[in-house]
Amino acid sequence: MSRKYKFLDQTRPYFLSFAIVEWVDVFVRPNYVEILLESLRFCQKNKGLILYAWCVMPSHLHLIMGTKSTPMQDILRDFKSFTSRKLREEINSNIQESRKKWMLPIFLRPDKQKANTLNWQIWQNSNHPIELEGNQIIDQK
Repeated sequence: MSRKYKFLDQTRPYFLSFAIVEWVDVFVRPNYVEILLESLRFCQKNKGLILYAWCVMPSHLHLIMGTKSTPMQDILRDFKSFTSRKLREEINSNIQESRKKWMLPIFLRPDKQKANTLNWQIWQNSNHPIELEGNQIIDQK
């Protein structure tokens, strides 16, 4: 199965859920959450991201999103790429991060099965976009 993000109808909002590898609870620190929020604001301002709702959990993120212009898969790709680099830098340089010796090896393990991972990976590859096409699905999400 393809690892590409599947957004079949760019005119509808989608629910997405994506997680940190091995469900590491990165987002218990406010500075790491702020990296996510800054990136979402950037995508809203510069990439046409429409955010209907969002929720940051300790190890993953839920979004209900749409787009004004840029395809959603491109926005998501750029968001995950940017936040991955920034989170890694922040964790590595944070002298107060007591879990650094535990977290970084998890992210630095190359996954030989995945062609798009080189030396490190923070986000899991999947995000399972669900098109919000009816009231029942919208109410559920």
